Amino acid sequence: MTSALPTVRFSILDRSRVRREQTHSAALRDTVEFARLAEEWGYHRFWVSEHHSVPGVAGSAPTVLAAAAAAATTRIRIGTGGVMLPNHQPLIVAEQFGVLESLYPGRIDMGLGRSVGFTDGVRRALGHDKRDAEDFDAQLAELLDYFEHGRNGVHGWPAEGLRVPAFLLATGSGADRAAAFGLPLVIAAVGGEDRMVEAIERYRAGFQATVWGAEPYVVVSGSVVIADTTEQAHRLLLPEAWSNAYSRTRGEFPTLIPPAEIEALDMTDRERRIFEESLLGHIHGTEDEVADQLEHLVTRTGADEILVHTSTYDRAARLESHRRLARLTGLLASDADRSGAAV
Repeated sequence: MTSALPTVRFSILDRSRVRREQTHSAALRDTVEFARLAEEWGYHRFWVSEHHSVPGVAGSAPTVLAAAAAAATTRIRIGTGGVMLPNHQPLIVAEQFGVLESLYPGRIDMGLGRSVGFTDGVRRALGHDKRDAEDFDAQLAELLDYFEHGRNGVHGWPAEGLRVPAFLLATGSGADRAAAFGLPLVIAAVGGEDRMVEAIERYRAGFQATVWGAEPYVVVSGSVVIADTTEQAHRLLLPEAWSNAYSRTRGEFPTLIPPAEIEALDMTDRERRIFEESLLGHIHGTEDEVADQLEHLVTRTGADEILVHTSTYDRAARLESHRRLARLTGLLASDADRSGAAV
């Protein structure tokens, strides 16, 4: 294990991706089982996400799914990565997290995002539009007020008086917002590693301590895939990369399909360009290769935590990758360590 990794927490974000010929209910049950395994392997948090009207993503109600994951576990922190606040009234969000924290005290995280529905039709169905994201600061302030003292005589019980850790999912200028509100920052290299590092530096420089955070805390989110060879690890990235190319050219995220079928596809020039771009920047390879890449990422960003959000068609290979990552980072004792301890 390399020098920087023991100081960093490792957590998991699962988007409840659906594989072809798999039902949405099966994908959701897989998520709950994944939470149980994540706890067994020693991960710090397990988060679920919010997507609406997406064929390839079953997780549309993150607080409901978080409740199921919390019920299936006993120690690991459970949360959302995240609830998209422009889609909801802040009072309802506060009440939902208040219920979760009341049922599972000390284990709930409130990850919040600024995105709105993926298409115009979804936004209309949700009763919101892109302009709602412009009011995010006001929505966030209102939500946090419900945990403190209410707003205009309205109380978000049982949230009021509870301290549910709030995290802000952000890219670019969102890092400045996290700093102004004194919230932990969750960030990915969406625009490249250099831009992410610049945003993190601005976040740390502009951080203002509040009751929600005394000092900056950076969670870097990204894919991590471990396999026996670099080629095998790279192949596991193909289904999600194709899903991204498909969504960018056709307007919806499809279910995941096997790598062999993707390799045989006759892609358009635009599909091929997006597909190849989507394969860039992921941490993948053998244990040694992944350790070196993680060391570079942690050293460059100063991350306090790594949030892993890997998706692939082969569920068994994905679970094995996360188990190997837990061993690599010292969360889970190796088979040799366990054998030695037994003696």
